[in-house]
Amino acid sequence: MDPTQTTLIGLRDAIAARKVSATETVKAYLHRIDRYNPPINAYHEVYDDLALKRAADVDAGNIKGPLAGVPIAAKDNMCTSYGRTTCSSRMLENFRAPYDCTAVKKLEDAGAIILGKTILDEFAMGSSTENSAFGPTRNPWDRDRVPGGSSGGSAAALAADLCAGSLGSDTGGSIRQPAALCGLVGLKPTYGRVSRYGLVAFASSLDQIGPFTRTVADSALLLQVMSGHDPLDSTSADIPVPDYVGELNQPLTGVRIGLAKQYLSDANDPVVAKAIDDAVAAFKKRGATIVEVDLPHTQYGIPTYYIVATAEASSNLARYDGVRYGHRTEHPEDLIDLYSRSRAEGFGPEVKRRIMLGTYVLSSGYYDAYYLRALKVRRLIKGDFDKAFEKCDAVLCPTTTGPAFRFGEKTDNPLEMYLNDVYTVNANLAGIPGVSVPGGFATVNGTKLPIGLQLLGKVFDESRLLRLAAVIEAEAGCSAQRPKL
Repeated sequence: MDPTQTTLIGLRDAIAARKVSATETVKAYLHRIDRYNPPINAYHEVYDDLALKRAADVDAGNIKGPLAGVPIAAKDNMCTSYGRTTCSSRMLENFRAPYDCTAVKKLEDAGAIILGKTILDEFAMGSSTENSAFGPTRNPWDRDRVPGGSSGGSAAALAADLCAGSLGSDTGGSIRQPAALCGLVGLKPTYGRVSRYGLVAFASSLDQIGPFTRTVADSALLLQVMSGHDPLDSTSADIPVPDYVGELNQPLTGVRIGLAKQYLSDANDPVVAKAIDDAVAAFKKRGATIVEVDLPHTQYGIPTYYIVATAEASSNLARYDGVRYGHRTEHPEDLIDLYSRSRAEGFGPEVKRRIMLGTYVLSSGYYDAYYLRALKVRRLIKGDFDKAFEKCDAVLCPTTTGPAFRFGEKTDNPLEMYLNDVYTVNANLAGIPGVSVPGGFATVNGTKLPIGLQLLGKVFDESRLLRLAAVIEAEAGCSAQRPKL
């Protein structure tokens, strides 16, 4: 068998049954990385020797677990005690973390093999992975188009079969949006479900780690392994973790699917609109009830997000001052010169833009007008979802308005770029889980491009969300399709 052409669970079972060895599996993926990573630029760093050594330990029976031998890619804003953790920034170009991200460590404890670190928009700030200091990542479905962002490298690596699964972080849609544009399942868990320890902070009240996979069942497995209370993260929820894989096949009797008019915009590509209609028909066929819900503050999501997120980014990124670690300018004249030149040289344009925005909204005289007001609107957005979930169990909506856009198409207009997250940011503001599932394909100038559908669920209700996502997966039938490289 070709270990690179199956699902994560299928590969895990094949390794366990000794139909293929972990070493053969890792070698097959490393061969594909050698061949296809240069034109796609999904990986920033690949750990050939470490991966092969760990694979040998799996084959020898020294490493066991529910993910034994499965090759995974991690976004390069997750700390590991091996390799570098750069956040795709010159600021951290040579940074080596002294500890491991809890989510990555849990996967390794379950037997997974980390193949390498993937490219992202610098410090996870972007929607296209064009903001990386180490070059943009290209969409495997069409290399002239973006893979989405900020977790574009993790999405592209999986779409090109350069790993069996991957990890991303989602602050305003950075897992779900690239999953939609690359034809994958992308899951943002409830805030607090997965530990953030070891994730380099962008906006601490919004950041969450989650998986990219080819199937819903694969996502259920990775989420189950990563979830749980972590004493190293004070925002980690101390509640039991369900059996996500075991509960996937439970019936959906009496389930209610909400449709909000705010998400059914004329701006949506006709293929996206049709995919929504097809999903509604599939849910009805399985006995679900479709209800209308109102999310009246949806339109304020983008401005609220870009105040809250930039404010937190301004605070979090203040630590990069050229003193303790990270980029340090040469021959500074004094302390102020050290600070200013180190930061000017280390940060890219988009990061600088967001730091300035965040510093402005937190400054004296503007705090109440911007930041405090944004927090109040954030509470209203959460209230909208609370009321909606009194009438339904999940909200169905698009992940993006259409398929992937071309490189450079939106870089000259930051506001247009920010609107790529119009359907995703509110889930982060409300702290609820969301999952993007492949919903079909659009054909643009003869090129087939994937589009995604999104389900938003109640707090800590990922189990039901995954069961609903499996309905869309079965109806659309896209999970087995791969781009021609």
